[in-house]
Amino acid sequence: MKTAGLILWSSRPLSWINTAFPFGLAYYLTTEQVDSNLIIGCVFFLIPYNLLMYGINDVFDYESDIRNPRKGGVEGALLPPELHRATLLASVILPLPFLIPLVWSGSAAATGVLALALFFVVAYSAKGFRFKEIPFLDSVTSSAHFVMPALYGLVLAGASVSSVTVTVLVAFFLWGMASHAFGAVQDVVADRQAGVASIATVIGARGTVRCALVLYALAGAVLLATAWPLPLIAPVVILYIVAIAPWWSVSDAEAGSANKGWRWFLLLNFVTGAVVVLVVFEWWRVAA
Repeated sequence: MKTAGLILWSSRPLSWINTAFPFGLAYYLTTEQVDSNLIIGCVFFLIPYNLLMYGINDVFDYESDIRNPRKGGVEGALLPPELHRATLLASVILPLPFLIPLVWSGSAAATGVLALALFFVVAYSAKGFRFKEIPFLDSVTSSAHFVMPALYGLVLAGASVSSVTVTVLVAFFLWGMASHAFGAVQDVVADRQAGVASIATVIGARGTVRCALVLYALAGAVLLATAWPLPLIAPVVILYIVAIAPWWSVSDAEAGSANKGWRWFLLLNFVTGAVVVLVVFEWWRVAA
């Protein structure tokens, strides 16, 4: 039971909602019904998807994680080497019972999007790919981890392409890139000690914080250009900007202090989720 608990913990329970919610919202607003695809998809993106993503990450990032004081809690499990094989096996096996019915019931396009989402999840951390060590591609790939479930939900449900959908997905993608970039700041010292590259180790903590601020601002600006009342979501990015602004001039040596801002980020995600639900459902009601 202890082993299973540690492996489950590596899936980052605090972040489960960040992938299940985009899929569920996108699918439900398109189909307007609760069916097997919605239920199976939500459960898949809640736990198996996150275990695949973070379990692989915790195994291949072990050398960095053991040097990182924030690991071992809600921000990431610190898996002992003897659990690495079991974690990788669980990460690969657990998704299968969910993927089979989703692929069976989905279109070729939906299966293609799902396959691409899974590729990004694996390629981010797995040996041989390690997209997370390619500066800027690391932020792009990390953002895709959260945007792809929403895109998959839309394609699986047979949604038509609209300017509103594209605009919202672009804003979501920019938000995801900003969030990854700022998250990398706190790990600069540990990553460098372990020989792990990231956007933050290359352009420095200060430059990465400023990059994240710009990306958050762009996400808000993009939302202002979409259909009413969706622009009401835009001011939420101000909360993120305020949360990370104190690290505008942070040095690489003090980059670990950015964890204080990151903890605010984790809380803000729940606030943002609530705002998004209220505004999107109002837009859905008006547009219907």
